[in-house]
Amino acid sequence: MYTRQNEMTSLPVPSRWGIDAQIAGKPIVRGTITINSLSGNTFTGTANFRGQPIMIQGTWEETDKVIRFDSPYASFTGQLAIFDDPGIKIRHSVLSGQFLMKPPSLQAGEFGDWIATADTALKGAPISNGALPPVGVFLTSNILYSAGR
Repeated sequence: MYTRQNEMTSLPVPSRWGIDAQIAGKPIVRGTITINSLSGNTFTGTANFRGQPIMIQGTWEETDKVIRFDSPYASFTGQLAIFDDPGIKIRHSVLSGQFLMKPPSLQAGEFGDWIATADTALKGAPISNGALPPVGVFLTSNILYSAGR
């Protein structure tokens, strides 16, 4: 768990996430999301889909593990799942949900699915149920670790 102004939160802050978004099963955008700060239930960060970071702002609901944020072109809603791998001492944080494209996008009104992952060092005992993460974790981890190359 991560400390937030003397509170515990399951959302890693600061953190960098690989993200993949699809409409009707077709990839429309891949990139990175950075969550820079969390104050109360409001967070700020950046999204980088086309090489230029853009500011994002959203909300985090710790009780339900729900995130909501907007970019200039879409609104995202998702839920956090955690998959611990004690063998390699990694915690996979996985956000997934739906998004709605908005003006000025040419795809305004269309919706799709997204998944984002961030990996952190596993400290202490694992908390996840031991299930395997969704296959999208491997794609977004590749996006995240290949972004700087």
